[in-house]
Amino acid sequence: MDLNDIVVFTKVVETKSFTGAAEQLGLPKSTVSRKLAQLEERLGVRLVQRTTRKLALTDIGQAYYERCARIVADVAAAEQLVTDMQSTPRGRLRMTAPVDLSMRYLGSIIADFLAIHSDINIELEASDRIVDLIEEGFDLAVRFGTLPESTLIARRLCSISAVMCASPAYLTKRGTPTTIEELDEHDRVLFTPSPRTQSWTMSHGDQIYEFGRPARFASNNVGACYEATAAGAGIALLTDFIVARDCEQGTLSYVLPDWTGRAIEVNAVYPARQNLPPRLSLFLDHLARALSPPPWAISAPST
Repeated sequence: MDLNDIVVFTKVVETKSFTGAAEQLGLPKSTVSRKLAQLEERLGVRLVQRTTRKLALTDIGQAYYERCARIVADVAAAEQLVTDMQSTPRGRLRMTAPVDLSMRYLGSIIADFLAIHSDINIELEASDRIVDLIEEGFDLAVRFGTLPESTLIARRLCSISAVMCASPAYLTKRGTPTTIEELDEHDRVLFTPSPRTQSWTMSHGDQIYEFGRPARFASNNVGACYEATAAGAGIALLTDFIVARDCEQGTLSYVLPDWTGRAIEVNAVYPARQNLPPRLSLFLDHLARALSPPPWAISAPST
């Protein structure tokens, strides 16, 4: 048995192409194709059906892949265990986190960690999709909101909430609302992450208000909403960590700061392991310290 052939086969399946497998393995495409052919010849079966457009596993190929994927994962874990048992934590840590948090704060938090731990490398994939940590080979994810039932371990980091804000130019032109009722007279910038999102619930004590349509500008991209707000399109409801620096610097201003959206939990999640790799344990502690209290809380409006 040639373990390299098995590694090539699993990578072809996971990337769904010879080209993708070749890129990830650092091999010529012809070598990947040859190794898969050699494996099929040795086994005497067809593992992958090849067409001009895509690759598809045969039934035997699917069963073989499920076993091979576990073998490859075990070998990778064994190699990493050797690395982790060394006196100095080292190696690569792969993580994923929401795009907006990655842009605003995670870069500096990670830079501080790397300055302390010179033998650890971090690869951050900024994405708003729910990544399958085990399937895609990630060590850690930072996630917003309620977590679904899973085998992942969760560690609470902090909470975020939505606040209303606008540009000073807009407020100078249209006036600053002093009551929630006056908000109905203003243009709104509405973040609509899904077609079903027509409003966001705001609260102040026992009072409830729906911040929603009709909106002067609505988008499913929070960056576009932020830019429109900064350009004076209206009063927006945006997450506190996105606008805290702007409000502190005066490029945006809080509006009715006593009114906020519901608090949303921020958690670090990672696969359950009997022995947590030292590099991951160190980074989790660093992340928890950096976000408790969160840096944007320093700029939060007083209520």
